[in-house]
Amino acid sequence: MGFARFYLTAPGILVADDPSRVVTVEIMGQRYPIRSALDIEYITHLANYVDEKIQTATEHSTGGDTVRIAVLAALNIADEYFRARATEAHLGENLQERASEIEQLVDRALDQFS
Repeated sequence: MGFARFYLTAPGILVADDPSRVVTVEIMGQRYPIRSALDIEYITHLANYVDEKIQTATEHSTGGDTVRIAVLAALNIADEYFRARATEAHLGENLQERASEIEQLVDRALDQFS
């Protein structure tokens, strides 16, 4: 089994020809060599998460087609990712609004002492 041309180097970042170490993970009973500079525990955690998502998709799927199950798992992971991003953006907006309100309060307080 050969290695892919792209390697995981950081969350969400793939680069070509990374000379880092190889970590073997297991997903759906298959072993996959992953070349990465990331922490071995983190890579294993990612693989376990993907495996769990695939197992969940398998439990909720009527067909046993591996590609179909992998696509369903990928869609579930993408859904979680986009929901988390939306929540983070919403929290950032709330924080920005609150900071603006505090800035206005400080400005008013300083105006009183001027």
